[in-house]
Amino acid sequence: MLTLGLWRLDRGGMWRDEAVSFQVGRRSVARIWLLLHDVDAVHGLYYLLLHAVLGLHPGEVVLRLPSVCAAAGTAALVAALGTRLARPRVGLWAGLLYAVTPMAGHYAQEGRSYALVAAGATGATLLFVRAVRGGSWWPYAAVLGLTCWLHEFAVLLLLAHAVSLALARAGARVWRGWGCAGAAVVLALLPMVLVSRAQAAQLAWLREPTAETAEGLLRGFLGPTDEVYGVCLALAVVGLLGLVGRRGEPTCAGVGLPVMVVPPVVLMLVSQLSPLYVDRYVLYALSGAPLVVAAGADRVAGVVGRLRPPGRRMPAGSAPRNDHPPADEPQKRHSALVGGGGCGEELAGRWSAPAGDDWCGDASRKRHSALVGDGRCGDEPQKRHSDLVGGRLLGGGGSGGVPRGALGQVSSGTLAGVLAVGLSLLHQFPLLQADRDPGRRPDDLAAVSRAAAREVGPGESVLFVPTAMRNAALTYPGAFRGTRDVALAAGAAESGTLYGREAGVAELRRRLARLDRVWVVGDRRLLGGRWAPRNPVERAKVTVLWQEFSGREQVVRGGVTVRLYVRPVSDRPRPPSAPPRPERW
Repeated sequence: MLTLGLWRLDRGGMWRDEAVSFQVGRRSVARIWLLLHDVDAVHGLYYLLLHAVLGLHPGEVVLRLPSVCAAAGTAALVAALGTRLARPRVGLWAGLLYAVTPMAGHYAQEGRSYALVAAGATGATLLFVRAVRGGSWWPYAAVLGLTCWLHEFAVLLLLAHAVSLALARAGARVWRGWGCAGAAVVLALLPMVLVSRAQAAQLAWLREPTAETAEGLLRGFLGPTDEVYGVCLALAVVGLLGLVGRRGEPTCAGVGLPVMVVPPVVLMLVSQLSPLYVDRYVLYALSGAPLVVAAGADRVAGVVGRLRPPGRRMPAGSAPRNDHPPADEPQKRHSALVGGGGCGEELAGRWSAPAGDDWCGDASRKRHSALVGDGRCGDEPQKRHSDLVGGRLLGGGGSGGVPRGALGQVSSGTLAGVLAVGLSLLHQFPLLQADRDPGRRPDDLAAVSRAAAREVGPGESVLFVPTAMRNAALTYPGAFRGTRDVALAAGAAESGTLYGREAGVAELRRRLARLDRVWVVGDRRLLGGRWAPRNPVERAKVTVLWQEFSGREQVVRGGVTVRLYVRPVSDRPRPPSAPPRPERW
């Protein structure tokens, strides 16, 4: 994950959300605090982190490094989850699957908080599993609470963990611990919720998610290409066969599926009433998908292993190969440790010393049974022991033979899974490569600034339509050095806003009336009449341009245009002219 994240990290341009992170992170702490009173309170902790990071060196690569490190950490945490919930090879496969998923790679290279939220949520899930198995709940509450302050929608992870507890049929003590931890997280988040609720107008551009939205997110989690998506979906379905395990014990699928499904589904349902859903807001749910897929792959590998013909055994009494110990060697070593298959002779006295005359006294017997099974007080530990020292793994069955390559077969199954993940990486490599192109983002402010530097000379007037287009000048100020910002009344940092405070409608009209030409950096949809702004200042900009000016040269990059508007010789209002054919670059 770290290698993929660092690969072509310097794309040579930032898009608008990254640009906001960059220009806010370079402000003083006092001015960041002033901004959070008006907008972006949900990203406040992330901006403070960036303030410290960008203080080392303000640049695009440094801006994205926290996300790269967080994504690499998330992949490691997913691997740890798979190992703890199942076995090491499941953890290995799950971590690798997360690392090669294009969606994870996309946000690993983005200077926003979402990769850090994913790391925090996955770490909280690992602590959740540990707490269910008897650990403390307060580290879980602390990590999840901090993650929610990076983005408040991470609180939906509490619901996913509640579903996991229900699937595990957890006891009352576990539910009480989780309830106390969840209450602490919610109480700590309340101030953020109250402030961000007052800033809900920031999300007015969102629309209700549809069935196509849900399908797109599922493809993002499992694989955007048809081949990878089909295989991963089939393995995930197989993995669901292990959704419920022993009472009180969470399973790999029982943890991964709720994390993958519950937060997105809840946010999509709420968004039918008040649109709040964007896929990046639930990026942390991606960590559940590799766990379910890897659990399914492990189940398939187990079935394939059982269908294989048994390995060829050596004749009884023949000398064993040097690469495997004699069949009875593990049993001898086990006897030396625990006293043979019965109550044991050699160590019986040592085990009986603390317990009295009989080595099967309560304290010692419990310790011994917990480790290896006593053969008389329960058969499950003894069964696992037999598998290791005389049974399936080393060719048990009572004949004393050893199947050739038995250990190699175990590692070959793990290797086959790693190779399968490598094939999926090769198959999706063109997508990862294309994602490094700045043009794949919603916009490219570096390209816009280069066009402005080439077209707009010193002393020229510039109008940003809408206000957010000023982001290009705030992020790349050198391209606009010497120009005059027509609408600006107060700068972004000093006014405590993202893009600065603009003059009112009357003042804006007076300023434009004194101009014969003005360069416009604007949204193509807005300037083309395909979008009607609600803000009166933005409506006044478009109205004056259409009624009093005529568009001339135009350069377009994605959805942003840099266009010269000239006042015609005649003072009579003119009907709006059709935009000229744009020049692509």
